[in-house]
Amino acid sequence: MELAQVRLLVTDFAACYRFYADVLGLKPQSGATEGPYEKFSPHVGSAGIALQDRAMMAEILDELGETATGHRSLVVLRVDDLDAYAAQIVARGAVLVHGPALMTDRMRVAHLKDPEGNLVELQQWLLLRG
Repeated sequence: MELAQVRLLVTDFAACYRFYADVLGLKPQSGATEGPYEKFSPHVGSAGIALQDRAMMAEILDELGETATGHRSLVVLRVDDLDAYAAQIVARGAVLVHGPALMTDRMRVAHLKDPEGNLVELQQWLLLRG
């Protein structure tokens, strides 16, 4: 078994596309800016995040409905230099809701939301101290 991707169901596809491509700097697979589907990959690693138009999936699974309520996902992106990356994405329009700050003795994090309200965690792993 292989994890292919984490897929987020979104209602404003174009806004989410711009967020993951232009703000976070992930590489889109095909350039389908209006959807209904697009996969994004970081510059390193094989994991990916995909966007799927919620209305399209609601045609298949009625229980999805038109809108989502509450936090349904947490996308985690690991970066080498949290402060530098956070500064870059804030300059491109991201709004941090927390951090950068120490979360544990081994990890610093910052949090932001995409245009649909999905929570994104940026994390930097630290060397063990001691």
